[in-house]
Amino acid sequence: QIQLTESGGGSVQAGGSLRLSCEASGNFRTSCMGWFRQAPGKEREGVAGIVTIGGHTNYDESVKGRFTISQDNAKNTLYLQMNSLKPEDSGVYYCAAALARIGNSCSLNPKSASYWGQGTQVTVSS
Repeated sequence: QIQLTESGGGSVQAGGSLRLSCEASGNFRTSCMGWFRQAPGKEREGVAGIVTIGGHTNYDESVKGRFTISQDNAKNTLYLQMNSLKPEDSGVYYCAAALARIGNSCSLNPKSASYWGQGTQVTVSS
């Protein structure tokens, strides 16, 4: 069983930065973790994934070059550094674990995740 707890959300102006954290607890092994987001009235979508052994990362096209996913295995913590934020990045951001692994990438399909955090709100104003 995995418990995931996100933190670091908030409100920023367009062009600003935020760093989200996700602390994982429980006795687990997972090959893929990732970040997803959901805007009001929209479906949840994948943002970034990381292969926990090796550190290979993959991103949705909408955030490439602006967001960076990383991990600190000693702290069992996943991060999402978000730079050059845009209003369309607003939404509830969720940490997820046990995503399906596809070669050196993690699936960004929400249906592939087995564990979810409670979410943290990110609001970007123009």
